[in-house]
Order: sequence, then structure tokens, then C-alpha cells
Amino acid sequence: MEKHPSGLRIRNVSKKYANGVQALRNVSLDIPPGMYGLLGPNGAGKSTLMRTLATLQEPDAGSIYLGHIDVLNHKEAVRQTLGYLPQEFGVYPKASAQELLDYFAILKGVTDRAVRQATTEALLRQTNLWDKRKQKLGGFSGGMRQRFGVAVALLGNPRLLIVDEPTAGLDPVERVRFLNLLSELGENSVVILSTHIVADVAELCTHMAIINQGQILLEAQPLEAVAALRGRIWRTLTDKHALPALEQAHQVVSAKLLSGRTLVHVYSPDRPGPGFEAVEPDLEDVYFSSLAGCFVPVNQPLQAVSVAL
Repeated sequence: MEKHPSGLRIRNVSKKYANGVQALRNVSLDIPPGMYGLLGPNGAGKSTLMRTLATLQEPDAGSIYLGHIDVLNHKEAVRQTLGYLPQEFGVYPKASAQELLDYFAILKGVTDRAVRQATTEALLRQTNLWDKRKQKLGGFSGGMRQRFGVAVALLGNPRLLIVDEPTAGLDPVERVRFLNLLSELGENSVVILSTHIVADVAELCTHMAIINQGQILLEAQPLEAVAALRGRIWRTLTDKHALPALEQAHQVVSAKLLSGRTLVHVYSPDRPGPGFEAVEPDLEDVYFSSLAGCFVPVNQPLQAVSVAL
């Protein structure tokens, strides 16, 4: 029935909003247990898919299975084993972390006081918030709030954990601490990391998909996707005014300022011309190549790719 009996199987899911925006177009994915990255720009359809998986909205078409649970038709069964950290979530600023987590544990059905106390302590320690357990949530930093959100999402040992844009707005130290926490969670559960930050996926995920305009452009293992680009990414330093001509002549993957000049990455099976040098690709090249339409067609084996430019 599915590749991963304990994983998530998404087939032909579509969603169109009342304002005419087609948020999802026949999305199909096989998501195994472990850390899975859903990568795409803002407005690509990531949050729509996450809300659908979290049973917060209905798709227009398609099917979703978590193991043998029909997600769309048995929402309560999914919610019993779901942890969800949305992009934005509210807290009671005058409540302490320990008080509010205890309250959420009651809502989750942990009625035994001793069990609840042990559960909340374990989660606050796991998220490195035990020393701050009596501090009011209104005084938490962005990273501390995100870690508290993970603690709430982990109540009940969920089989499916969804985190939507979790590192947006975090400073570098908080981001590293938060990513280290997430990396520990993917051993027994399906953990979906939805983000537009390529480095988050590169550092954490063993499987990934790239989505844009509601369509899956690529589904792959990051290391294999990077390997498939080897020998096809070239770079050159140029002046900003020369960029339009380069874009006309070559398949430009990305361009960014470097020491007052523009560093351009180009996709090409062969050296594009004088002044270009081969560069070892990374996941950022995979991402931008996919968005530019010059990488692996979805659902084709990486080894058998032939790209027509």
C-alpha cells in the first residue's frame, strides 16, 4: 500500500481558495520516519499543506494516510498522535512555562497529576527550559518561545510532528540551539520541517521536497540531489550591469553580491565560456536550480535525469 508503513503517504492533494489562488496542485509525497524538509519560497503552498496535514483545513481532492490512518476521514485519530508547531502561535504572557505546559497536558488527556508532573518536567528538560520553568512566558526570547512550542507539540509522544517556519526571526545562537533540539526528535516519528531557509534542511534532513506555486518540483535525498548537480554548476564574478546579458545567454541559477561585485552561479552540462569555473554544488544550488526549472523533473530517478535547456 505504501512505501513506509509508519510514514506519511500523500496522494494528489489539491487546494484552491475562494479568492482563486491555487495553493496546492496534485501534491504527492512519501514521507518516511525521520526529519523531512519541505523547502520553498514564501507563498509556495507550504503552510497550506501543513495545515491540511494537521487536519485544520480540507483539501479539494486527494488522500493522506499516516500509517494506516486515513487523515482526512479520521481526524480525531490523527489529532491523538499529532504535534503541531505553527508559524505563529500565542501564549499567555503572564503564565509560567511550567503552568501553561501543565495546562496543555491536561487538555491532551494526561489527567494523573504525578504522570503529568513527570511528563512536563521531562519535556522542559528536553527543550532546555527547566531552569526557566517559573519565568513568565511574556519575558521569553523568540528562541525560548519556539522551544516551548516544541514542548507543547511533543505532549503525547506524537507519531507526526509538524514544525512550520520554526527558525524565522531567530538569532544565530537561538537558531543553532533550536536545530539541535529538532535533530533529536526524528528517531521514532515523522518530523516535517517546513521552511524557506535552505541551511535548515541541509543541516537536519535526510529526505526533502521542494515546492513552488503549489507543485512539487523535486523529491529527493539532499546528498543525492547535490551529487546529481556535480559538474553542472559554474560560477563567475561580474559587475551588476552585466547580469542581464548573462541571464540572456545562460541558465542563471543565482546571483548575489560579493565584495561589491556579483557572484553568479550558472547551470550548464559544459563550461559556459571563458571566465567561468566549476564549483562544488550545495543544496542551495539544488534549490535555485529547481526553482529555475533546470533540474530534476519530479518523480524521475536522479540517475536517469536528462535536462533540456
